[in-house]
Amino acid sequence: MTDRVYQFKISLEEISPKIWRRIQVPAKYTFWDLHVAIQDAMGWYDKHLHVFRIKRKHGQKIVHIGIPDDMKYEDTPEIHPGWEVSMWAHFNDLGVEAIYEYDFGDSWIHKVLLEGYLIKKKGIKYPRCIEGARACPPEDCGGIFGYSELLETLSNPKRSDYNALIEWLGGDFDSEHFDAEMVKFDSPKKRWRRAFSEPW
Repeated sequence: MTDRVYQFKISLEEISPKIWRRIQVPAKYTFWDLHVAIQDAMGWYDKHLHVFRIKRKHGQKIVHIGIPDDMKYEDTPEIHPGWEVSMWAHFNDLGVEAIYEYDFGDSWIHKVLLEGYLIKKKGIKYPRCIEGARACPPEDCGGIFGYSELLETLSNPKRSDYNALIEWLGGDFDSEHFDAEMVKFDSPKKRWRRAFSEPW
């Protein structure tokens, strides 16, 4: 297992043209580690909650993996801590898919598809992003509909809210730009310590 790598295609749903990434991660990863890799590859800032939804093999029950909610209500599903669940426990066959939701307010839905098993190559650092297309939407832009409005505003500098949007974005935003070689991956352990040093 230590010499094996999983290859995933991550696709952000309901946006066209498609925003996607292809990443390779160590097979020993937990779902928390995979979450961090997805965040970094997509370009999110990991400021919000997330959950994976995945069916058990040969079953209909959907398993929820992410950050448990202390305020769990009677009709809400149990969320298993991502850092306690091995990735391979559910991604155990080629073609297995999971839904990864980030930011329950904006509700960014990603399809996570297991494409292949690989053997680690010498001199290559994992995780890594090998391909992708288009920029990740800005954080807190209002989900799919807010993002569509954002792009419409950026396409028309004469709109009254154009300058305010550019200021909010911190400069120009090129929705078509993505460079896999510029992706930097954080340490999942460091991210976990930062995330849980303060209450959510």
